[in-house]
Amino acid sequence: MSEQPIVHTERVDDVPLLLVHMQRLGLPTILDTHFPAHGNHRGLSLGWMVLVWLAHMLSRADHRLNRVRPWADQLQTTLNAVLPTALRPTDLTDDRLADVLHALSDDDAWAACEGALNQHILRVYDLNPSTVRVDSTTASGYWEVTEDGLFQFGHSKDHRPDLPQVQVMLATLDPLGMPVAVDVVPGQRSDDPLYLPIIDRVRASLGRTGLLYVGDSKLGPLDTRAQIHHAGDAYLCPVGKLQLPATAVEALITQALASGALRRISRPDADGQPVLDTHGQPVIHAEAWETSVDLTATVDGEAVTWTERRIVVRSPALQARQQHALERRLADAEADLSDLLVARRGKVRPTTPDEAETAIAAILERHAVGGLLDVTLTATAHTRTMRAYRGQPAREETTSTLEVTSTRVDAAITAAVARLGWRVYATNRPVADLDTTQVVLAYRDQYLVEHPMGRLKGAPLSLSPVYLSRDDHVIGLVRLLTIAVRVLSLLEYGIRRNLAEAPQEEPLQGLYAGQPNRTTRRPTAERVLEAFRNLTLTVVALPNQVIRHLTPLTTLQQRLLALAGLEDTCYLRLVAHSSEPP
Repeated sequence: MSEQPIVHTERVDDVPLLLVHMQRLGLPTILDTHFPAHGNHRGLSLGWMVLVWLAHMLSRADHRLNRVRPWADQLQTTLNAVLPTALRPTDLTDDRLADVLHALSDDDAWAACEGALNQHILRVYDLNPSTVRVDSTTASGYWEVTEDGLFQFGHSKDHRPDLPQVQVMLATLDPLGMPVAVDVVPGQRSDDPLYLPIIDRVRASLGRTGLLYVGDSKLGPLDTRAQIHHAGDAYLCPVGKLQLPATAVEALITQALASGALRRISRPDADGQPVLDTHGQPVIHAEAWETSVDLTATVDGEAVTWTERRIVVRSPALQARQQHALERRLADAEADLSDLLVARRGKVRPTTPDEAETAIAAILERHAVGGLLDVTLTATAHTRTMRAYRGQPAREETTSTLEVTSTRVDAAITAAVARLGWRVYATNRPVADLDTTQVVLAYRDQYLVEHPMGRLKGAPLSLSPVYLSRDDHVIGLVRLLTIAVRVLSLLEYGIRRNLAEAPQEEPLQGLYAGQPNRTTRRPTAERVLEAFRNLTLTVVALPNQVIRHLTPLTTLQQRLLALAGLEDTCYLRLVAHSSEPP
């Protein structure tokens, strides 16, 4: 009686693509160089363990340690086609992966590794960096707070102030949105002091100065701007109330309105085409006017003087939102004024003109509409005769009736609306290198740092929630996840760049579920990986041979591989030898 064949199937999906793509980034070699294995170590090196772990994270959207080994056990053929040595049962255990996180938490080794990885990516992708964006986020969890620990209560950007958190500072490179540096600090730390350290690390990691650093208003303290300028770099950020008082902002807005020379700025769409309104005219996304000031600050005991450009920008969209809020405040104030003198059980209402004046002033202040409503308080006196009663003589008693009316001061409201929607940007980059329009558009591209933040905290990496409790393991995990963000960013960038450089190429079609005819020239990495779902390798072990069959690649999958700069052999090699000894 003949032996029954043994049939084994593997859901290879996007795993071969990810493995080859990460090899091209030099991940195993760079990681092994900076995190060498102990002399007694056996099995996969740290670099190759990271490669497999990242493939699991990105393919299955799960960073938990205990999920890696069962997944790898089901992909032995696929993984062994890439790994330098056959996968062993002990290679991806929880303990081994925890050791990886502990190694990545070493600050000095990580800084050197991060720099080497950045330099390798710049060479492979022929990048000439000019703009770096810096921002921070938090990750909360059910951790135990210790006095000097990483997990602390602080201002939560997850809107969970009841949970301890860690703070993550991220610097990303334009236009990829690719992380080039990350800092993990205790969750109670303020953002302001975190900018200069990570900028110093970016400067050392990329090995160059003259970069433009873009951040929010926390990049704006004078000392921070002075040190960036002194180091030979440039900055771009909104100026907050602490750096520029409201009176100074009001003066700049007055100058901008009086100039009559606001520059109208239109923002192109994702494909670089102008956005048109219903009349076929470009949509105005901002109006801007600029001036300059000379600043002086002390850096390391040395006086530093430079010229700062201040761009006063009005956003019609922001102005519309603020105008709507103003209209709501006016309506609420009018309602409160109308209700002020209405008698109601349990309600305390003013009975004298002085009390009414005080209450009116409080309403106008509470709704911030002082000068926008003309409020009139009328007191009408009434006299009546009180008849004699039980020995009391008849007398005259005078009472007053209060009435409150309000009208809107249209001229003041119009002037207030004209001052809505404004922000002041500051930069030391000369006009010749970055004109007014480019300043506005550069800051409005701040989503380029928010996008990798979203990847870090959401699918497929899902930093929150964190299932680890040790400080070093959390630091290592965050650093590992930033490598994963690099992998996604570079896959996405390579495909988009190749599509943009070949306008004769048809846009990609078939990436959107339920919309088979929808096309795009700017696919996300997540949709690209989704396009490789349901690829299955079937291995049939017969008595004298092993037969392998892989789901044929579709035209879209073949094209995506080509646009990513990868050969389809990363899949075809899984079945290159269809017949071999069992």
